[in-house]
Amino acid sequence: MPATRALITGIAGQDGSYLADLLLAEGTEVVGLIRDADREHPNLDHLHDKVTLVAGDLLDPDSLRRAVAGVAPAELYHLAAPTFVPDSWDDPTSTVAAIVGATSTLLAAARETDPSMRVYVATSSEIFGDAGESPQHEDSPKRPRSPYGVAKLAAHQMIGLMRARHGQHLSVGITYNHESPRRPPHFLPRKVTRGAAAISLGQQSELRLGDLAAVRDWCDARDVVRGAVLALRHDEPGDYVFASGVSRTVGDLVHTAFAHVGIDPAGVVVVDPEFVRPPEPTPPLGDPSRARDILGWEPEIDFTRMIAEMVDADLAQLKTSG
Repeated sequence: MPATRALITGIAGQDGSYLADLLLAEGTEVVGLIRDADREHPNLDHLHDKVTLVAGDLLDPDSLRRAVAGVAPAELYHLAAPTFVPDSWDDPTSTVAAIVGATSTLLAAARETDPSMRVYVATSSEIFGDAGESPQHEDSPKRPRSPYGVAKLAAHQMIGLMRARHGQHLSVGITYNHESPRRPPHFLPRKVTRGAAAISLGQQSELRLGDLAAVRDWCDARDVVRGAVLALRHDEPGDYVFASGVSRTVGDLVHTAFAHVGIDPAGVVVVDPEFVRPPEPTPPLGDPSRARDILGWEPEIDFTRMIAEMVDADLAQLKTSG
């Protein structure tokens, strides 16, 4: 059943805006936590006058407590976090504070405001790191290989502790790479789809990438947020891997994107040694069996359609701006 009111942290991001779309369509009142109301937030343009925005900053615990207490939602979806893993090496202190500190604050605020409030928190496949097994499931070894992964694992463990200690309805989505036309341009899949679009329009001559053999598990952001709602509304709280369960390479991504615009990537995609990184000891591949068996969740948007929609969005944007 739809909730009367939901609070989404990170509503201006890819996942948050799609989640808002989903909840609004079912009749739920949506309130979004936003750090900077003065910035432009393209993902929210179509939601003007449909959602309420409240101020809050992951590094300001008091602002988070005020937001939860003021909104008093039936459902709290905590999606906000630093998302670009390499940045965590430059500022691990802020990364840990923004992920672990903010999650802990929100869990406590939810319990203080309304012990029956249901909470969903997005963690990350980065908690597995060098797990030593692939695919990874919820109980796989967790050996993160970045400050971001360490912080996400700490938040993940905090949720389990609070759930056991206080009996709160706290659920976790362990999300693997998920994309959409709302993905920011500095992420690899958007770099590829935008490159394919730009080259097809004659606005770019080549695309420089790293290791084309690197493996990822990609699915669509709209499927992931649908899983978030299923997890939060299930009778019992739990942890769930949301992933396609299919291993693909960067090369597969490139071929799919360029095939959509009818270009052979062999002549225009260049492997730049500067971008090549050592391969992960454990290929990141998720096993979504628990989400499928318990929640009835299955990805509905296939890889080819997702990439095609991203390329089409980039084509439309580049034609307008170029």
